[in-house]
Amino acid sequence: MATTPASTAGSTTSGVVAACSTRLWYIHLASTAIAFIGGLLLVLLVRLVRWLVKRIRRSRQGSSTEIGKDATMVAKGNGQTIEGDRIDWTAEVKEWANELISAQSITGRILVVLIFSLSVSSLGIYIYEATFLVGFVENCVPWSQSVLNQVDLAFNIVFLIYFCIRFLAAQDKLWFWLEIYSIVDYCTVPPAFVNIYLNQSWLGLRFIRCLRIMTLPDVLQYLSVLKSGTVIRFFQMVTTFLSVWVIGAGITHLCENSGDPQYEYSNVNGITFGNCMYFTIVTMSTVGFGDYSPKTDWGKFFISFYIMVALGIFASFIPEIAEIITSRSPYAGRYKKEHGRRHVVVCGAVTKESIESFLEDFLHEDREDTDVEVVCINKKAPSLEFQSLLKRNFGHLVYFIGSVLNPTDCQRVCLESSAAAIILCNKYDEDPDAEDASNIMRVISIKNVSPKTRCIIQLLQYHNKGYLLNIPNWDWRLGDECLCVAEMKQGFLAQSCLAPGFSTLMANLFSTRAMSDSHLIGSWEKDYQDGSAMEIYSEYFSDSFVGMTFQEAVMLCYNKLRVILFAIEAKNSEGDRFLSINPPGRSAIIYNGCHGFFVADSQEEVRRAYLYCNRCHRDLADPRQIRKCSCQTEVSGPESPGHDGAHEVTRLRGNSANVRRPEIQVASRRRCWPRCKRRSLGLTSSSGTASTPATTQASSRLNTST
Repeated sequence: MATTPASTAGSTTSGVVAACSTRLWYIHLASTAIAFIGGLLLVLLVRLVRWLVKRIRRSRQGSSTEIGKDATMVAKGNGQTIEGDRIDWTAEVKEWANELISAQSITGRILVVLIFSLSVSSLGIYIYEATFLVGFVENCVPWSQSVLNQVDLAFNIVFLIYFCIRFLAAQDKLWFWLEIYSIVDYCTVPPAFVNIYLNQSWLGLRFIRCLRIMTLPDVLQYLSVLKSGTVIRFFQMVTTFLSVWVIGAGITHLCENSGDPQYEYSNVNGITFGNCMYFTIVTMSTVGFGDYSPKTDWGKFFISFYIMVALGIFASFIPEIAEIITSRSPYAGRYKKEHGRRHVVVCGAVTKESIESFLEDFLHEDREDTDVEVVCINKKAPSLEFQSLLKRNFGHLVYFIGSVLNPTDCQRVCLESSAAAIILCNKYDEDPDAEDASNIMRVISIKNVSPKTRCIIQLLQYHNKGYLLNIPNWDWRLGDECLCVAEMKQGFLAQSCLAPGFSTLMANLFSTRAMSDSHLIGSWEKDYQDGSAMEIYSEYFSDSFVGMTFQEAVMLCYNKLRVILFAIEAKNSEGDRFLSINPPGRSAIIYNGCHGFFVADSQEEVRRAYLYCNRCHRDLADPRQIRKCSCQTEVSGPESPGHDGAHEVTRLRGNSANVRRPEIQVASRRRCWPRCKRRSLGLTSSSGTASTPATTQASSRLNTST
């Protein structure tokens, strides 16, 4: 039995550690070897016995197949339970263990977090004790007087229980016995119990507990802290690098402070654990200052192999870690909302073609209020073509990587304060129902995060619109709308059969465009271009319109303002609002805060309806001179939203795309094709026999586009 040098025998350090005169490290190491080899042989033996039992049963069943079938049929006929129907108790135990450690259950998550926390604490105890053990690695402080050993034993009891549960839940016991975290338990748990018997602890292989640090990414995912793949990869590399670093320092400290057995431990190199950490990182980085170096043969042998493995990890992980830290994606930040400026969130099929077509109409010069920022959010990084689109529309278009299905990403794009959330669909998707289902899920996520945010969704199939009614916070009265592509196509085709040119007329009205002032040969071509440049806008009426009938308002708008009024947002006796197209007689009166729908060339022209003052603008011949006058009173009160420069643009609450259509009052029709076209816009009188001069001139101007 070997003894320590006289210089270290019996020395103590503040009562924390005490050097031992007798070395018993091989007993601790033998406990680890016995636990590993003995368990491995036991698993192999159980496998061999099961294989032999199955082989014997198969040989016996081969001669009595017919008898077994008859007995089975008789047992089933009598309602008896046969052997094959019995519940295997081992399957129940395995299922219980799986549920206990499953990450899908709360118990499993708590266990994972608990084991990680105890492993880090056990590693901290090892580092604290190794700091005082210089020149020797065995501590002879009695177990009953060592608080650190008692706490470490309690931790190892928990590790042993968790190991048994994982063993019961393992599908393949042999592979479980050979996995890395099982090896960690072999090297740390048995020596903790041997300490009690010998009343002498060995620093030994307890540093291997640092391998549990590599479970940190899993723990943070269970706690919903890590959600990005890049961040998860970053933590995986950092924890792996730290584990390799600590293991190298632990083995170096063990070899140098133990000495070589072949020299009777006479060449002990007393080095602290901190210096071992320093020496290891210098070796991994191939710097090699030379101030510290291994003196023992076992230390030199280990470093020779360690540097090959550690150098490869250092060379591959450090550059990638540095790249992740320094190269932050410009699309991974948070939207900074400017005070007083609105923004809309666009998600779904966010492509260069869809967004370019969207911006062409949304930010058209005919719209008076284009100071709205479009915030796109998509899972993929933008393509080169999309990046060029971002540069061309700088100040109006912003892109972020993420998904509205993630509440964190919804906060990044300031969804709650957005004017609307627009969900675009992929019109060329091979599975329309799947595309609609994904967009409906986006609506559900948006409404869960921000119930009051207005949602405008595109769907491909008409029958999928019914699912929106099951969303608790979906309310068309608050502006939520659904646009079904197939329904609009079929509706346009059907109406075109009744009124030829209807689809062309509607397409021109709902698309924003500006025609050039080029001199055309034929007058009909100029009329067509003038008509196709018209769009549908909405605006609130000024106080001068209050009390007028719909027909009087139509004549005033056309004669004085040069815009065409074809519908208003009327109210019934109960106060509910609905869209009324060309209401008859005196059934519709313009009220304070009434909302009108116009056909005009730009939003600036429609703005005249709000600025018109009967006292100041009555004698103006040019409607472009209508400006806000000093005598005009601002519309206020509960029924009027007021105007602060933020106007609604083409917000048709009662259009045919809504899932729940509001009541729409339309004038009666006659079987007359030209008049039918005009009535589709509400430009004829309610009786169908005569039209006002304003509507007659307006309809003749619009019919040229068909």
